[in-house]
Amino acid sequence: MAMSQHNIHIDVKSEYLAEQSSPQDNRYVFAYHIHIKNEGEQDARLLTRHWIITDGEARTEEVRGDGVIGEQPLIAAGKSYKYTSGAVLKTPVGSMQGFYGMVDQHGLHFNARIPVFRLAVPRMLH
Repeated sequence: MAMSQHNIHIDVKSEYLAEQSSPQDNRYVFAYHIHIKNEGEQDARLLTRHWIITDGEARTEEVRGDGVIGEQPLIAAGKSYKYTSGAVLKTPVGSMQGFYGMVDQHGLHFNARIPVFRLAVPRMLH
């Protein structure tokens, strides 16, 4: 697969949702806002997601599924797609990373890597 064809840029911003969290119950809820930009030359459809979620005690959970938030969006060349989802951790700090399984307009499957991003309760980082 030529990388010039598939240039998917993924930007993530996370936030702690204090009102949905319950630290005394080891429940820390985070939202993450994903911005997927297709900077390649071909349209691409997001088919699957694969997340690796790691909490502050190095426990990992893998989550696989079809699409994102119930959709399998087609992201045209030069266009972008945004969505928000969430994660619940047992610790106040953790991280997520993974990839989206994509297919281009010629039926070629490829993965778009989601860079590691932190989930952290404000003022909890050491």
